[in-house]
Amino acid sequence: MKRLSLFVVFCFLLTVLCKAGEKHPRVASCDKCIVIAEQSENRIVIVDIQSGKMIWEWRPDRSNVQPDHVKWFSNPSEAKVVYNRHYVLMTASGGGVALIRIADKKVVFYAYAGGNTHSAELLPDGNIVSASSTGNFLTVFKTDTDHFPDGVYAKKIPIEFGHNVVWDGWRNKLWSVGMSSIRSFRYNHNCAAPDLVSDTTIAMPGTEGHDLFPVYGQQRLWLTNASNVYYFDVILQKLTPADRVLQDNIKSVSSGPAGFPTIVIRPKESWWTDEVLDAGANIIFQHKGWKIYKARWVLPDTFSNPEGFDFHICK
Repeated sequence: MKRLSLFVVFCFLLTVLCKAGEKHPRVASCDKCIVIAEQSENRIVIVDIQSGKMIWEWRPDRSNVQPDHVKWFSNPSEAKVVYNRHYVLMTASGGGVALIRIADKKVVFYAYAGGNTHSAELLPDGNIVSASSTGNFLTVFKTDTDHFPDGVYAKKIPIEFGHNVVWDGWRNKLWSVGMSSIRSFRYNHNCAAPDLVSDTTIAMPGTEGHDLFPVYGQQRLWLTNASNVYYFDVILQKLTPADRVLQDNIKSVSSGPAGFPTIVIRPKESWWTDEVLDAGANIIFQHKGWKIYKARWVLPDTFSNPEGFDFHICK
């Protein structure tokens, strides 16, 4: 009888553990997953495109974000996996920036940038930089995980039409595209008082630079503006049209290794859509009623982190 009781307890614990595993999946081991900024319910989702199922979801109103700050995370505008695919870095048009641990959905840091925030990036010491379009600025935050969001150190750097930021780990600089030019910045590597110094300005054809994101496995960046999609070679500092990719009004581009199609977001209604397309306009994922703003492959980023690095905080 005692053995039977122990067996029952064992089975119960095994069931609990299995359910826990379903609730918090190993996103990093997903073969083909995409992370999506989804605005119909103000959330970040991760979808397995092979099954078509959502396997992870984060909502600010169901997290440790303070109730008065939930409005900062209205209309999510960016989501990218960072730190060996164990965290999500996100922004929202409401002005919020957050770093979320995938395993338990805990927000380990968040702050308010304001100005219609469109993108964020990790700096090599763990600090964070964001881009805001309406206010025309970048914001560098000290990522203080013990004291946030009040009292967080933040420094604003002007840039016209700020929509994007990408750290270049090979050249130790930050890239950002503004209204009509490509800009690079040097980071001061000051943990307590982070700052950026303007480095290079390169003229760009067209206006309204929108998305900037690494081309997987290459020393190039995807760059989109109001009417075109380009490759930006960071070594030659040269733009080349991406002729085999959809061109008009592209909100995000993301590529991967062999077997991963280049995916793009092209709005169907105002600035959102309910589908993720490949470069030839074929639907690879669709969910009626969703308002998708950006979508990225869940893959390692070797452009920003050449040697890879896991979660750490600048001290």
